[in-house]
Amino acid sequence: MARKQFSNEFKAKVALEALKGEKTIAQLSSEYGVHASQINPWKQQVREKRPELFGRPSGLDEQRREAEQDRLYQQIGRLQVEVDWLRKKSKALGLT
Repeated sequence: MARKQFSNEFKAKVALEALKGEKTIAQLSSEYGVHASQINPWKQQVREKRPELFGRPSGLDEQRREAEQDRLYQQIGRLQVEVDWLRKKSKALGLT
């Protein structure tokens, strides 16, 4: 029998409901069709990730920032090579 896959949105919804404490884990398990032993780890993940939500960029944002930084450094390198070449060329032609 294949394991059931739940979306991140679904897990977050159930975990937040559990954190509210208005219903028991057993009630949430029955309501959402999820085994009770799955809800507690989801709750724990939400507790652990909560401070990061407002403080640091997500992994994807960080990857995008690093990729953009790498692209800009490469462009700076290419431009520096062009400037150096133009300086040499202008000296050779006696333009400086």
